[in-house]
Formats: sequence, structure tokens, C-alpha cells
Amino acid sequence: MQQPYSQSRALWSITRASFKAIFANPSAIIFSILFPIIFVLIFGAFGNGGGASYRIALSENCDTTNAFFQNLKNNSSIKIVNYKDSAALNQDLVKGRLAAILDVQVAKDSMTKPTYRVKIKSTTASSNTFGNFMQMLDYSKLKFQLALSGQNTEMVQIEKPEISSVRKYRQIDFILPGQLGFSILFSTLFGIAFTFFGLREQLVLKRFYATPINRLNILLGIGFSRLFFQLLSVIVLISVGYFFLNFTLQHGVVTFLEILLVTVLMLFLLMGVGLIFSSIVKSDTSIPLLINLFGFPQMMLSGTFFPIEVFPKWLQEICRVLPLTQYNDAIRKISFEGLHITDCLKQLGIMGIWIAVIYIIAVRVLKWE
Repeated sequence: MQQPYSQSRALWSITRASFKAIFANPSAIIFSILFPIIFVLIFGAFGNGGGASYRIALSENCDTTNAFFQNLKNNSSIKIVNYKDSAALNQDLVKGRLAAILDVQVAKDSMTKPTYRVKIKSTTASSNTFGNFMQMLDYSKLKFQLALSGQNTEMVQIEKPEISSVRKYRQIDFILPGQLGFSILFSTLFGIAFTFFGLREQLVLKRFYATPINRLNILLGIGFSRLFFQLLSVIVLISVGYFFLNFTLQHGVVTFLEILLVTVLMLFLLMGVGLIFSSIVKSDTSIPLLINLFGFPQMMLSGTFFPIEVFPKWLQEICRVLPLTQYNDAIRKISFEGLHITDCLKQLGIMGIWIAVIYIIAVRVLKWE
């Protein structure tokens, strides 16, 4: 008696064959694993230097009417953030999102000569920006004194900063999550789009029609192989960051597993985009163009290599709806801030909306022949 056709065995066979095909292509390993490691090592070697923009908050009693404060306010390198309550302010300071809290006061002696006293509070979490911020503050002090008196008289007194000890925020804690997103974005899109397009053009998919295997299992087999491979590259990158560059995994193995779960969701999203691209193009030469149109804006605008706060506010709003921005934010919240995946429902929700839209389009445009 003939045995019934096993869909599960067919699914496993396609998955295994697709996974082997990935490793048969050395460029896949180079672009998905080796290059990202090189980028991580390069950016991680930058140390704890800050950027050209510094986010600061003001104390409740800060005098915002005096001349020295106005001078700082007009400095393009300083961005003053206003908070509705002190709890949100302290939370951002502890998480390294602020360079410092500033308090500027002015006093006059008997000769009505003003003296500006500057008090500064910060935390060790802001060490990646605080050093450069203090250098900028000293330079602003010097320019201000020279502009008023023509000589470097001691009109501004910057008191010794009050630094609270919290978790140290390293450059790698920002760079590695962005590099994970960058890695899976392009390698998944190129892998899925070219693989599915090639199978369709070579009539491999058409030959599958002669077998009892479901079409869904064909897609799942190809997708699972790519998912396994990308998760492998993510594991390698996190391991390199953790063991060699002190990347923060706040809750150890739990944090690591939660990062993988968010990555699976992002991979599912990207696989849908790859299927769309492979179906709407007429030749494989058009695939890189579509991938670059989708990928490069996200690479630049999603906080991959630098915070989105450096952009104008109108552009920040666009950045915040991009799926890669949500992935990067979720990974940073989970890894450094110690939040759990249940605390990233906003990021996961936006990614879920993208997935729904993408697969609705994919179902309509998907071509098998």
C-alpha cells in the first residue's frame, strides 16, 4: 500500500537544500558575517567619543535670561530638551540620552560686575558624550569672556561636575544593534529576492508543481533556510561584541534570546519585501536597484550609525515610521536599558503593521512562473 505523501519531510528537504546552497556561495558568508564584524570592530574602536551635537536639560532654577546662557543657547552644537516632569528627565540621564543637566546662575559684586556660575550634573552612562561636551563648554566660556572684555578674565566659573555612577554607556552599545539591522537588511533582501527569482526563471518552482508539496511549504522552506542563516550571523555578531568589545547584555542569556526573537520578526518582514521585489521585476538586474531604494534610506535614517536626533524634527518623524528604526530601538532598549520584549510593544506594533501591509502586497503580486 502506497504511503501518504509527507508534507513535513518535503518541507524539511527544501529547507535543508536551501541552507546548503547558501554556504555553497562564499560571498554570502563574506557579506553577511565577515563585513559586519569588520564594521563593528572599526566603529567599536572609536571609543567613547561623542558626536557634534549634545542633548542637555536645564535644572528647575536655571537662569535662562543671562548673557552666558543665551550664548550657549545659540550654539548649534547644543540641543536643549524640555521635560514635563523630573522623572522623565532623570530616566533619560540614567540611560545616557542626555549629556548633562545644566544650571546657570548670575551674581554681581559691588562694582556690578556679573559672575556666571555653571553647575553640571551627569552620569557615567553619558560618558560617550560628556567629555566632548565639557571641552565645548570650556571653549564657549573662553569665547564669551574674550567677546565681553577683550581678555580672558574669569567671568564664568564652571564648577566641578557632579557625576553619578550608573551603567557605563559604550560606543559599541549603540553601534552593534545598528550593525545587526544593517546586516540582516541587505543580506536578507538580496538572498530572498535573487533566490526566488532564480528558482522561478530556471523553472524549478514549476517542476515542484508535479509533486504533491504545497506551495506554502516551498516558500517556508526557502524562508526558513534564510532565517536560520541570518540568525547564525546575528549570533556571531553579538558574540564578538559581547566577548571582545564589552557589548552590554543586561540580563545575560534572557536578553540574548529576546534579541533573537525581535530579529525573527524583522527577518519575517524583510522576507516579504524580498518576495515582492523578486515578483515585480522582469530581470535580475533590476533587483539591486529596488533593494537599494528600499534599504539605503533606512540605513541612513534609522539610527544605524548615528542617532536620528541629528536630523530636523520633520525628518525625525519620517525616521520613526521606518521598520529598521523600530528594530534598532527595540534592540537597544533590550540590550542596554534592560527592558524586556514586552516593554517594546510600540516598536513591535509598528513592525507588525509593516508586515501586514507587505504580505498583503506580496499575496497580490507573487509570481510562480
